Formats: sequence, structure tokens, C-alpha cells
Amino acid sequence: MESNRLRLLFSRALRASLASPLVLTGCDGGEVDLTGYVEPACENRNLAVTGLLPVTTPEFIALRAFAPMDESAESKWRVSSTGTPCATATQPDVCQSALESLAPTPGFRDACGVLCTDYFLATTRGDTVSAIASLEALKAFLGPIDTTQEAALTAFASGYDIGCGNGLNHGAVKDLGDGTFGVVGTQGMACGKGTELTRHVLRVTSTGEVVEEERTVLERGSDNCAVGRRPEGLQSPGAVACDDVLGRHFATIAHLEAASIQAFLRLREELALHGADVALQDAALVSALEEVMHTEVSARLAGRHGATPPAPQVDAAAPRSLFAVALDNAVEGCVRETFGALVARHQAMHARDGEVRASMARIAEDETRHAALSWKIDQWAQARLSGSEREVLQLAKQRAAAALREEAAAPVNPVLVSEAGLPSPEVAVALVDTLARELWA
Repeated sequence: MESNRLRLLFSRALRASLASPLVLTGCDGGEVDLTGYVEPACENRNLAVTGLLPVTTPEFIALRAFAPMDESAESKWRVSSTGTPCATATQPDVCQSALESLAPTPGFRDACGVLCTDYFLATTRGDTVSAIASLEALKAFLGPIDTTQEAALTAFASGYDIGCGNGLNHGAVKDLGDGTFGVVGTQGMACGKGTELTRHVLRVTSTGEVVEEERTVLERGSDNCAVGRRPEGLQSPGAVACDDVLGRHFATIAHLEAASIQAFLRLREELALHGADVALQDAALVSALEEVMHTEVSARLAGRHGATPPAPQVDAAAPRSLFAVALDNAVEGCVRETFGALVARHQAMHARDGEVRASMARIAEDETRHAALSWKIDQWAQARLSGSEREVLQLAKQRAAAALREEAAAPVNPVLVSEAGLPSPEVAVALVDTLARELWA
């Protein structure tokens, strides 16, 4: 799809008073006594598998993740590991092949939004390759919970996110001294009307029972959940402590613009890996450079209102299969980034603040080209995918559009409507409906 076609579509949409949802993360969250708690052992900003004392010790343990909708080898990656795989196998090549092909569905922990990720443990001992893919199997493997790391892994498998490097409120452990362990984890997200990120203080018993002792809302979704190309593995929420609503808004935008730099750089590498035209690769690189400017502009606007955007924290990940790249592009590019480009145009027309209007006019042009690139990548990838894979892409776009429409209905702070030019919920919902009819049906 060419940029000019999107510009014409956006013009029609704006004439019909359409726009997009941006949801601001709130800043409440009570205090809890975390004396004696420490962060769990981590590897690459994920839970490490060191510090486990299983009933029978394997020679290799890996916490692995995979996308169940994608059966390719590239969709399976190691999160953390310890030991040497197939160290004592009589047929090392056979053992390695069996280890690489492990992908039980479901795993002991699945995290689903528009896309899904399952987690499990992979182990080797001699010629035996095993997948530990249920909470019951994990408890049997670990036996009595007798280390803080075992308690953290059990809580993670029970549906709690155990953060690494984000502070004790997001991930912490403590030996309580009575045969049980304290674990701090989170659930949910603060992005969209009615959403919230909650902190949970848990007690994990020696038998693996996870008891929730305290729950506190850390952040609430309200009127600043920015849309755009979010990189896979983005860990940082982007929330800032600032009394000024415009400061919080533009700091969050700057955080996400900075994350988009990494998304486009990774996209360029993966396009090259899968043989895309050099023109597509170069366009992804240019997009990354333009996101640098967007980050600087948004950070300057945030600074005018006393806010400093946090640096994005994005986990490293292995290269993805062509299908996984196309699926991510369908959601983050063809839906969310396309919608974000239209929001920028609305802001350029309606923001009362002159600097915001001027900044968004430039950003809107760039984001329109980024959206057009997403559709070109979608067309290129679909020609190389199977019929069933193309059906999944279309379903993913429709699901993403439905989620976007729900976000669009969230209330918007009147200051953001007047000064930053964001559309009202009624206008935002109408915009989603128009794009859904024109592009995502």
C-alpha cells in the first residue's frame, strides 16, 4: 500500500471526525514492607534456572518459550539455562535434535494477548530429553520447594509475572524462615480502560501451594496508552511520576517512540534474514532513524511540563520465522501503527499548543510512511506464506482492531484533548470503525 492511498483514507476519516486512543498510566499503588526481600536470580532479564534443587538432577535445564501458533524452529527460544545439553548422551546428535524440537502445547505458563507465548522446562539426562510442561509436572520435578528460586519459578508457573531489574515491587523473593518463601509478582497491565497492573505478595509453601496474602494496584489504565510499533520483549511500562498530565503523556510517548527504534532495527535484520528486497530493508532502517527524531521531540515536549521519559527496556530475542515476523507486523504495523499515524494527523489539526501542532505535523508524515511500509511488508510476506498462515494474519488484524476499539472508548483527560489534540472517545471509536471497514475487515 502506498503512502498516498493512506493519506487519502486518513483525510476521509478526519473529515468524519475520527481519531485514536491513547491511554495514560496512573500512579497509585500502596506501600508494602519488603524488608529482607531481594530480586530473584535472572538471566537476560528473565528468571534464571540456577538455584533449583530438583528431585533428580539433570545435566541440563532450560526455561524455554515458544509461540504455539508458529511451528517453525525460530519460534522456540531459550529464556535461561544451566548445565551442558546432552553432555553424557550416547548419541549427542539425536539428543540435540530431540531437544531442539521440544514444543509441548500448552506449557505450564501461557501468556496471551493478541499473540500467545507458552513456557516450559527442557531437560536432558543421558539420552533422555524431557519437557516439563504443566504445573503438576513442575512440582513433581522440583519436589519440596526449598530455595527462593524454586518458589519464584512456581509462582511464575502459577500465573504471576516475576520481574527482573524493575525493582522489588515487580519481582522479589525472601526465605521466611518457617519452611515457606515470600514472592512478590505482578499481574495484568495498565493500558486501556478498566485495566490495571497489580502487585501480589505471595507465600509459597514447601508443597508448591501459592497463597496470595496481599494485592495492591500499582498502575491503572486511563487516557494515554499510545499506539505504534511496540517491540517484542518490551518490559518497561513507561509510566512516570509527574503531576502534569501533559508531562506524563509526552514522557510515555517518548518512551514508546524510543522502543520503536529497536523494533525497526530488529525488523530490518529479520527482513534481510528472510530475503526481503533491499528497498524494504532500507525503509525499515530509515524508519528507525525517524523514530530517533520522534523520541527527541516527544522528550522535549515532556520536559516542558517537568517530566523525564524512562529509557525502554527490551529483552533480547532470537530471530523469528517469517510467519512470526508477519504476524507481529500485522498487529503492530498494519493495525496499531496505521491507527497511530491517523492520531498524529488529528493532533496536528486540533492541538491548541502550537509546538505540539508543528511537531505532530512532521511526525504524522513519518508515521504514515511507516504504516505504508507495514502494508508493503504484509503483501511481501503473504506471497510467501501458506493459505492457513494468511488466514491467521487476517484473524490477528481483526482481533487487534477489536482490542483497539475497546481502548478507544476509554475516557481522555480534557487537557489532552484541548492542548495535545487527542480525539474524544466518541471520535476515536468512529475512527477505528472506519479503518476496520476500509483496511482490516
